[in-house]
Amino acid sequence: MGTFSIWHWLVVLLIVVLVFGTKKLKNIGSDLGSAVKGFKDGMKDGGSAEAEQTTTTAQVGQDKPAVDKTTIDVEAKTKS
Repeated sequence: MGTFSIWHWLVVLLIVVLVFGTKKLKNIGSDLGSAVKGFKDGMKDGGSAEAEQTTTTAQVGQDKPAVDKTTIDVEAKTKS
């Protein structure tokens, strides 16, 4: 009862394929992959946006002496 053999996993895989079908499993896999890719791209863009925002805030801070440091100003991106 400790570990499952390869035959147990093959039976589970066969049942999953029979229940969901190969086309639906392929769609789920591609959706999951694109979601992970979008997350990684967002994390990369977020790091550069923070540095850019700090530079912009510093420039604005020179023009205006009283800057509210608790508000974060961001732009919404449209999904393409």
